[in-house]
Amino acid sequence: MSSAKEQMTRIIQQQPDDSSYDEILRELAFARMVERGLKDSKENRKISNEEMQHRIKTWQK
Repeated sequence: MSSAKEQMTRIIQQQPDDSSYDEILRELAFARMVERGLKDSKENRKISNEEMQHRIKTWQK
């Protein structure tokens, strides 16, 4: 597995040359969220769609 610095460098280098600072930060944040989600899934830290729907409904009140 590559280091965090190597992963970040790879993501940054994949961005178009005219990317803004904010666009690059969004890509880095997205990659981190996906990484965390995959880790949670592997460690069986997940909930059903029904439970998520219930939680969302409580947030909307």
